[in-house]
Amino acid sequence: METKTRPKVLFFDVNESLLDLNVMKKSVGKALGDREDLLPLWFSTMLHYSLVTTLSEQFTDFSAIGAAALQMVAANNTITISEEDAKEVMTAFSALPPHPEVKEALTVLKDTGYTLVSLTNSSTKGVETQFKNAGLTHFFDERLSVEAFGKYKPAKDVYTWAANKMGVAPEDCIMIAAHGWDIAGAIWAGWRGAFIARPGKQLYPLAPLPEINEPNLLLIAEKLIALKA
Repeated sequence: METKTRPKVLFFDVNESLLDLNVMKKSVGKALGDREDLLPLWFSTMLHYSLVTTLSEQFTDFSAIGAAALQMVAANNTITISEEDAKEVMTAFSALPPHPEVKEALTVLKDTGYTLVSLTNSSTKGVETQFKNAGLTHFFDERLSVEAFGKYKPAKDVYTWAANKMGVAPEDCIMIAAHGWDIAGAIWAGWRGAFIARPGKQLYPLAPLPEINEPNLLLIAEKLIALKA
């Protein structure tokens, strides 16, 4: 690793990084005519249109974008789903379980003295409910939602805003995420990066490499703990 000192604040993405989205396969699949294979397409469509919203200088709740994306994926696969049914599917988003190693990893990082902050595209209320249901609330010193800023990650301004909220310089922040786009956005904003290489997740080849790249959060935690204080 190029950087040998500890960052001052650890920022965590939530969906897919800490919480397992795969449990939504049944609810999304049922809504899409038992097509559980369409879950990745639905989630990527939701992310795509969150970026369209940001670039158009608009802001819509992430859950609403998710419901709209579900209708779009359905229409492209000749499946009919009502707006009400699409919104109902999104309620499962609040009950995602943590990945198996997450609680152990957060425990050791917390015990080591790190400041832990979540930085998510989910709404303020949404991530509060997610963490409560997943049993993660007590690990975090702060929960930051882009809803408070009005732009979605990976807009550079979001990372600058988050660093300012925590009173630290960009170089003292590290983004920990399972999304190549999130890691790329953070690094381009002057942050450090740690990629959780979960199955099916890849770094963006045209972005700088993060200093840590491991298949799960516990291995990342071990490398962060090994850094000089």
